[in-house]
Amino acid sequence: MQHRRDNTGFLLIEVLVALAILSIALAAVSYAISQSIDTTAALRDRAIAMWVAQDRIALHRMRREWPATKTTSGTRELAGRTWNWEEKVATTPVAQLRRIEVEVLSDDKSHVLARLVGFVRDQRASP
Repeated sequence: MQHRRDNTGFLLIEVLVALAILSIALAAVSYAISQSIDTTAALRDRAIAMWVAQDRIALHRMRREWPATKTTSGTRELAGRTWNWEEKVATTPVAQLRRIEVEVLSDDKSHVLARLVGFVRDQRASP
């Protein structure tokens, strides 16, 4: 009498290879999602930093005062966070204009998140 074997299932090695392939694919997907989250957070930080820089230049324009040429720094609360900024006011070839460069720095002040340059006209000068 001969015994007949049914080959209807998977071998253990086939299951292990399939699991290895699946785990590699899931690791790649997990890494891609992690990178996407990091990129989104960095873009959010840069956008908010640009708002801080725009606010600084808008503040000079709204005050309608002639800013002194100097470098100042400070902080601004926005979106639940404290942002460090540095502002440089400089002269320009046009006597009635001042150049304002605002840099918003990272928390550890190691790199610039946003840089914006604006100009303010001397309101005392005739139009």
